[in-house]
Amino acid sequence: MNRNRIFLSLSQQSGFEQQYIQEALATHWITTGGPNVDAFEKDLENYLGNQAHVGALSSGTAAIHLGLILLGVQAGDEVLCQSMTFSASANPILYLGATPVFIDSETETWNLCPLALEEAIKDRIAKGNKPKAIIAVHLYGVPYQVEAIKAISDKYNIPVLEDSAEALGSSYKGQKCGTFGDIGVLSFNGNKIITTSGGGAIVTKSKELKDKAVFFATQSRDDAPHYQHSEIGYNYRMSNICAGIGRGQMEVLDAHVALRRKMHEFYVDLFKDIEAVTVFTVPNTDYFANYWLSAILIEPNKAKGINREALRLAFEAANIESRPLWKPMHLQPIFEHYPYYGSNVAETLFEKGLCLPSGSNLTDEERVRIKKVVFDFFK
Repeated sequence: MNRNRIFLSLSQQSGFEQQYIQEALATHWITTGGPNVDAFEKDLENYLGNQAHVGALSSGTAAIHLGLILLGVQAGDEVLCQSMTFSASANPILYLGATPVFIDSETETWNLCPLALEEAIKDRIAKGNKPKAIIAVHLYGVPYQVEAIKAISDKYNIPVLEDSAEALGSSYKGQKCGTFGDIGVLSFNGNKIITTSGGGAIVTKSKELKDKAVFFATQSRDDAPHYQHSEIGYNYRMSNICAGIGRGQMEVLDAHVALRRKMHEFYVDLFKDIEAVTVFTVPNTDYFANYWLSAILIEPNKAKGINREALRLAFEAANIESRPLWKPMHLQPIFEHYPYYGSNVAETLFEKGLCLPSGSNLTDEERVRIKKVVFDFFK
């Protein structure tokens, strides 16, 4: 049997990237910004709809950083942040000298818990620290409880930064993820649905706000014949070469989403008769997930040696990559001393959850190898 490693989520070429890269080389646009960047932004705006305005940046982390700046977050402010997420959701809070306040998950979408969120807001206000922003994440491509979070945002007049880094192609009630928050964020890292090798984007509701983000991303250079700077700027603009890759990838975005969803259905079928395992699935038809990563919860059985880590090691022994869910931010050494609101939902998900190979380029032979590990482990 082929023992080549099966990875969790690899990028996949569309075959269209070269023409855009060659175009950039031929026209000597080998720098940040340029025709490919403009066209890639337009492609994303057309895809997202809802009058989205998109600025292409060097990473999703850069987009979160600039998004917080656009929302007025400054040193000393507090920002509410979903605890179960990748650290890039929370790190930019510290870049600005602000304080993260972490919020537990709910069990349906594994995302920001509305009850814990409102509890945190009330308590922070009572302590004299009204939070400046809410960072909500669409975990593994499953939309958060959009209406409940929006209602709380409106009630307390606290804007939402929507971290849609894992959710390009996902939607809620037909509206694309990335367009719900006051500011949206996308990622095109190498393991995402589509890639620009590295990169991200900020999504705004007005051209003025998008232009301000791009201004910050290009070192805040004032409109002058010489280099003049009146505000702090950043080197966050996407390169024309990377945007060329993105344009090629956009041509297969829907196909990649369909293939990821096909892998999710493979796991639903694989685990349907295994009582110890629950496959992470959207709660109802209002939610459409790209299933960027398929994930499962494993109910531990000490007598049979069944738990998340034992299955991960069984996959590893077969040269198949799997990974625990994101370790919640409030349990991370760098963040563990910051406020946290909720119970132990995120912690329990981390203890029981495992992400499985989900790439759009997985083969039938590789699915057979995955199935064999599962059958041997649970037999």
